[in-house]
Amino acid sequence: MVDVTHPQPAQAPLTRDQATAYSALASFFRGISGLRHVEAIAAWDEATMMPEGSSNARAEALSALRGLIHEQLGRADVADWFSTSDQQAEQLLPWEKANLREMRRAWLQAVAVPRDLVEAASLAESHCEQAWRKLRPANNFSDFLPLLREVVRLKREVARHLGERLSMAPYDALLESFQPGLHQQHIAPLFARLRKVLPGLIGQAMTRQEKEIAPARQVQALRFPVEKQRKLVVEVMRRLGFDFGRGRLDTTHHPFCGGVAEDVRIAIRYHEDDFLPALAGVIHESGHGKYEQRLPAKWLGQPVAQARGACIHESQSLLHEMQVGRSEAFLTFIAPIVADALGTPEDSGSAAFSAGELRRRLTRVTPSLVRVDADELTYPCHIILRFELEKGLFDGSLQVDDIPAAWDAGMRDLLGISTKGNDRDGCMQDVHWPAGLFGYFPSYLLGSLFAAQLFGAAKGALPNLMDDIRRGAFDRLDSWLEKQIWGNGSFLDTTQLIEDSTGAPLGTEAFEAHVKSRYVLGES
Repeated sequence: MVDVTHPQPAQAPLTRDQATAYSALASFFRGISGLRHVEAIAAWDEATMMPEGSSNARAEALSALRGLIHEQLGRADVADWFSTSDQQAEQLLPWEKANLREMRRAWLQAVAVPRDLVEAASLAESHCEQAWRKLRPANNFSDFLPLLREVVRLKREVARHLGERLSMAPYDALLESFQPGLHQQHIAPLFARLRKVLPGLIGQAMTRQEKEIAPARQVQALRFPVEKQRKLVVEVMRRLGFDFGRGRLDTTHHPFCGGVAEDVRIAIRYHEDDFLPALAGVIHESGHGKYEQRLPAKWLGQPVAQARGACIHESQSLLHEMQVGRSEAFLTFIAPIVADALGTPEDSGSAAFSAGELRRRLTRVTPSLVRVDADELTYPCHIILRFELEKGLFDGSLQVDDIPAAWDAGMRDLLGISTKGNDRDGCMQDVHWPAGLFGYFPSYLLGSLFAAQLFGAAKGALPNLMDDIRRGAFDRLDSWLEKQIWGNGSFLDTTQLIEDSTGAPLGTEAFEAHVKSRYVLGES
C-alpha cells in the first residue's frame, strides 16, 4: 500500500482564501456527518425496535431529514468553496487532497438530484420497505407491486439525474453510489466468466458430495432457543474482536450492519430449528463491524474516513464469513464454543457440534431459493441474476410487473429451480429493492472476488496464519487488514486499494481457485 507517513516535500502555503475554503468545507462536512449519524440510527431503529404504528411518522421524518441534508449540500457557498479549493488542490497534504476529492464526489451526487425527488424517493422507499415486512411472509406480490412500481419509477428519475450530471449511463450512476469506479464495463466481464465456469464447478462439487456420509441426523431433531443462540453469537463476536463498547447486537427481519463508525449496530435473525444461519450471519456482520470500528480515527467525520464503498465493505464481511469462518482451522476453534453454548450435558459432545459436522454443513453445495441461506459456490448465481434484472429495469428492457416471471426464468437457467408462485422466496426475498438500493447487489459478488484475492495475500504475508485462526488468535490478521484496508478509509480509490493490497487488479482467478480447492477437491 502507499506509505502516507513519510515527510512531504515543501509546498507553497495556501492563500488565506484557499485555506479558509478548504477549512470551511471540512467543517461543513463534519456537520453533514452529524446529520448522517442521526439518519443511520433512525434507520437502524426502524429496522429493529420501532413500534409498528410509528411507521408513517418515521417515514416522514427520514424523508424530511434527507431533504434537509440535500438542501444543505446544495447551498451556493458550498459550490464557491469547492471552486476556490480546487484552484490549489495540489498544495494540500495527501489526506486533505483525498478528502477534497471525496467531498466533491459526495457533493456532485447530491446536487445532481432535486430535493423534491430526494424526499419523494425516501418516502416511497420507507413505505415500501415497511409494507414488505408484512407482504413478503404472506407471499402477496399483488399488493406489493404498486409500491415497488413507485420506488422504481422514482429511482429511474434519480438515476437519470445522476447519470446526466456524472456523464454515465443511469445504472452506472447507481453503481457509482455504492462502488466508486466499478461500473458495468468492469463488472459484466467478471460475471460473464463466472456464469460460464460455475455450472461445471457446482456439478463437480455435488458429485463429490454424493459419495460422502449424509449430515448427522441429530441436528435436525434438536431445538436451539433464541436466548442460547444469542449467548453463542455474542461470544463469537467478542472472540473475533468486535468492540461492544462502541457497538451492539439486535434482532431484525433481514441481517445488516448499520450505524456509524463510533456506534456500530449489528442486527441478525434467528431460527430455532437451526443455529447456523445466525452463526454465519454474525460472523459476516462482524466483518462489516470491525471494518467500521477500525476506520482512521483522526479523520472520522470527514468523507475520507468513510469505508471505500460497498464492494470493499462486503469483502471484509465475506473474508470473515467465507475465507475464515468456513475453514477447517476456524471450525476447529469454534466447535467447542458452539457445543458449550447450545449443548446439554447429554449431547454437548454429539456430532452435531463437531468441527467435522459444522464443516460438512457449512460447505454443502445445494442449489436453493434464498440468497442469504445459499452456499458459497451457488451464491454468485443469485447475484448474477439480480445484476441482470437490475440492468433490465434501468435500460428499459424489463418492467416491474414482469419481475416475477423474469426471476423464475433466471433461477431455472442459473440453478435449475423454479420460483413460480413463490414470490416470497423469489423476487420478494430481499429488502434491497423495497428500500431503493438498486446497484448494491453486485457488491456482494465483487466482494467475494476481492475477499478471495485479499485472503490469499494475507496468507502470503502472514506465515502460519491458519495456525493462528485454529487457536482463535486474530490479532495478526486484524493488524494486517487495518494496514491494508481499514485504516485507509477512502484515501485510495477503489482500483488502487485493490491492487495495492493484493498486487493485482480485481479478477476471478483467486475465487475460482478457492472454491475449486474447497468444494471440488475437498481441501481445507
